[in-house]
Amino acid sequence: QVQFVESGGGLVQPGGSLRLSCAASGSIFSIYTMAWYRQAPGKQRDLVAYISRAGSTGYADSVKGRFTISRDGAKNTVYLQMNSLKPDDTAVYYCNSNPRREDYWGQGTQVTVSS
Repeated sequence: QVQFVESGGGLVQPGGSLRLSCAASGSIFSIYTMAWYRQAPGKQRDLVAYISRAGSTGYADSVKGRFTISRDGAKNTVYLQMNSLKPDDTAVYYCNSNPRREDYWGQGTQVTVSS
Protein backbone atom coordinates (compact mmCIF):
# COMPACT_ATOMS: atom_id res chain seq x y z
CA GLN A 1 0.00 0.00 0.00
CA VAL A 2 1.31 3.42 -0.99
CA GLN A 3 0.19 6.67 0.56
CA PHE A 4 0.98 10.26 -0.39
CA VAL A 5 0.25 13.23 1.84
CA GLU A 6 0.49 16.63 0.21
CA SER A 7 0.95 19.89 2.12
CA GLY A 8 2.12 23.47 1.72
CA GLY A 9 -0.70 24.98 -0.28
CA GLY A 10 -2.42 28.24 0.52
CA LEU A 11 -3.48 31.64 -0.72
CA VAL A 12 -0.79 33.73 -2.40
CA GLN A 13 -0.74 36.90 -4.46
CA PRO A 14 0.28 36.86 -8.12
CA GLY A 15 4.05 36.84 -8.36
CA GLY A 16 4.42 35.08 -5.03
CA SER A 17 5.93 31.72 -4.15
CA LEU A 18 4.93 28.51 -2.42
CA ARG A 19 6.70 25.25 -1.68
CA LEU A 20 4.63 22.08 -1.75
CA SER A 21 5.66 18.86 -0.04
CA CYS A 22 4.60 15.29 -0.69
CA ALA A 23 5.40 12.73 1.99
CA ALA A 24 5.35 9.14 0.75
CA SER A 25 4.91 6.00 2.80
CA GLY A 26 4.34 2.33 2.16
CA SER A 27 5.78 0.23 -0.64
CA ILE A 28 7.38 3.09 -2.50
CA PHE A 29 10.55 1.23 -3.51
CA SER A 30 8.85 0.25 -6.78
CA ILE A 31 8.14 3.84 -7.79
CA TYR A 32 10.86 5.09 -10.09
CA THR A 33 9.36 8.41 -11.17
CA MET A 34 7.36 10.75 -8.98
CA ALA A 35 5.26 13.61 -10.24
CA TRP A 36 3.07 16.53 -9.32
CA TYR A 37 -0.32 16.96 -10.95
CA ARG A 38 -2.94 19.67 -10.64
CA GLN A 39 -6.64 20.00 -11.23
CA ALA A 40 -8.43 23.31 -11.63
CA PRO A 41 -12.21 23.52 -11.21
CA GLY A 42 -13.98 22.01 -14.20
CA LYS A 43 -10.76 20.80 -15.79
CA GLN A 44 -8.92 17.50 -16.03
CA ARG A 45 -6.03 16.55 -13.78
CA ASP A 46 -2.81 17.38 -15.63
CA LEU A 47 0.85 16.56 -15.15
CA VAL A 48 2.86 19.53 -13.87
CA ALA A 49 6.33 18.11 -13.26
CA TYR A 50 8.11 14.79 -12.75
CA ILE A 51 11.39 13.57 -11.33
CA SER A 52 12.99 10.17 -11.69
CA ARG A 53 15.02 8.35 -9.07
CA ALA A 54 18.08 9.26 -11.13
CA GLY A 55 17.17 12.93 -10.91
CA SER A 56 15.88 13.53 -14.41
CA THR A 57 13.12 16.11 -14.48
CA GLY A 58 10.43 17.34 -16.83
CA TYR A 59 7.89 20.15 -16.75
CA ALA A 60 4.69 21.20 -18.42
CA ASP A 61 5.29 24.12 -20.77
CA SER A 62 3.05 26.33 -18.66
CA VAL A 63 5.35 26.08 -15.61
CA LYS A 64 8.82 25.82 -17.17
CA GLY A 65 11.21 28.32 -15.66
CA ARG A 66 8.89 28.98 -12.70
CA PHE A 67 8.49 25.62 -10.94
CA THR A 68 11.19 23.28 -9.69
CA ILE A 69 10.64 19.68 -8.60
CA SER A 70 13.03 17.93 -6.25
CA ARG A 71 13.12 14.87 -4.03
CA ASP A 72 14.74 13.80 -0.77
CA GLY A 73 15.19 10.05 -0.84
CA ALA A 74 16.11 9.84 2.81
CA LYS A 75 12.84 11.51 3.79
CA ASN A 76 10.73 9.90 1.05
CA THR A 77 9.52 13.36 0.18
CA VAL A 78 9.04 15.18 -3.10
CA TYR A 79 8.87 18.96 -3.30
CA LEU A 80 7.52 21.49 -5.75
CA GLN A 81 8.94 24.99 -5.51
CA MET A 82 6.59 27.36 -7.27
CA ASN A 83 7.73 30.89 -8.08
CA SER A 84 6.17 33.75 -10.05
CA LEU A 85 2.75 32.29 -9.44
CA LYS A 86 -0.12 33.28 -11.70
CA PRO A 87 -3.90 33.11 -11.23
CA ASP A 88 -3.92 30.26 -13.80
CA ASP A 89 -1.86 28.19 -11.34
CA THR A 90 -4.88 28.03 -9.03
CA ALA A 91 -5.75 24.36 -8.56
CA VAL A 92 -5.60 21.41 -6.22
CA TYR A 93 -2.12 19.92 -6.43
CA TYR A 94 -1.50 16.18 -6.05
CA CYS A 95 1.52 13.93 -6.14
CA ASN A 96 1.54 10.47 -7.67
CA SER A 97 3.79 8.22 -9.64
CA ASN A 98 4.40 8.79 -13.32
CA PRO A 99 2.59 7.17 -14.97
CA ARG A 100 -0.15 7.84 -12.47
CA ARG A 101 -1.99 5.16 -10.56
CA GLU A 102 -5.58 5.72 -9.52
CA ASP A 103 -5.09 4.00 -6.17
CA TYR A 104 -2.27 6.37 -5.22
CA TRP A 105 -4.20 9.66 -5.14
CA GLY A 106 -4.11 11.56 -1.85
CA GLN A 107 -6.26 14.46 -0.71
CA GLY A 108 -4.18 17.08 -2.50
CA THR A 109 -3.36 20.59 -1.37
CA GLN A 110 -5.20 23.71 -2.55
CA VAL A 111 -3.21 26.51 -4.17
CA THR A 112 -5.04 29.77 -4.78
CA VAL A 113 -3.34 32.65 -6.57
CA SER A 114 -5.34 35.81 -6.20
CA SER A 115 -4.96 39.45 -5.27
